[in-house]
Amino acid sequence: MTDFLRADFLPPQPPPPMRAPGWRAKLFGDARATAITLALLVLAALVLPPAIRYLFIDAIWSAPDGAACRAPGAGACWAYIAAKSPFFFYGAYPPALYWRVNLTFALAAALIVWLLHPKIPRKGLALAGFFLGLPVVGFILLHGAPALGLSVVGTNLWGGALVSLIMALAGMAVALPGGVALALGRRSELPALRWLSIATIEFVRGAPLIAVLFMANVLLPLFLPPDWAPDRLLRPMAGIALFASAYMAEVVRGGLAAVPRGQGEAAAALGLSRWQSLKLIVLPQALGAVVPGIVNNFVALFKDTTLVAIVGLFDFLHAIDVARLDPVWAGPTIALTGYVFAALFYLTFCLAMSRYAGGLEKRLAAAKR
Repeated sequence: MTDFLRADFLPPQPPPPMRAPGWRAKLFGDARATAITLALLVLAALVLPPAIRYLFIDAIWSAPDGAACRAPGAGACWAYIAAKSPFFFYGAYPPALYWRVNLTFALAAALIVWLLHPKIPRKGLALAGFFLGLPVVGFILLHGAPALGLSVVGTNLWGGALVSLIMALAGMAVALPGGVALALGRRSELPALRWLSIATIEFVRGAPLIAVLFMANVLLPLFLPPDWAPDRLLRPMAGIALFASAYMAEVVRGGLAAVPRGQGEAAAALGLSRWQSLKLIVLPQALGAVVPGIVNNFVALFKDTTLVAIVGLFDFLHAIDVARLDPVWAGPTIALTGYVFAALFYLTFCLAMSRYAGGLEKRLAAAKR
């Protein structure tokens, strides 16, 4: 039997080269791939030429009114979008004060870039600015402060993308910390806290967002004194934040369940307290494991802001729906152009969030190697 045993080991060999299959192998590697590729090519040939002709070639780019857009064979009426864009983005906000809206969202964009860019240091200062400073400064700029020389602009004049972005930013800012708090409360060893968290999550998740918005809009003022009744903008904002937090709690709970129990035990063995263990060991791993679910909730939340029109707020989609009733710009292609523009608006923001999440997943995966 020893004649069949190797006495000398073979020298180590280099690993085989990792070559990704070329585009031909991906598109036409087998019969199924070929059939899918050909079907998609046929679909693109049927859809893309009419869409390009409607959106670009036959489009009306400049016109004083909708007469040119109503002509036979006219394509998308981008002149309508240009004429109505202030209404779409600012609603009835006074045109002379647009700079206050622009400055508010410029500050928000700068803080978001600071928070999300991995190479910009001092994230703690950015967090404080986004969660504490921005709401105060943004409210002063948007609503006004006579003591600072800023005239008051009532929320009844706010509309369009201004309302949609405020709702989305407020909901996202509350959803993640609120979801983490509810998820930790659901796993708590204190029965009262655990059952309160469970009841909140299950009740909110069991009701449609429209019902939550109606409850926030109608019932919330009943629990407060008349002088403390929240503004018409704050009530649906609170409903959206609560709704998003409940859904985020289940995503975070899934991430917490994916972290091995030994991680917390090892942290305790090193002398870390329970909160230090959560902050430094458990939560970073849990949140990193559920990045797709978190971003999916953010995308859904951003699109769900269109439902605030049900309770009387003037969001971006509602502004486009109202603008098409203008007789100067009435016409079937004009209304369709407005809805195409709305789709591009929401697609841009949702695609940006998805792309950032994909890059974040790659960085987290590379850090684990």
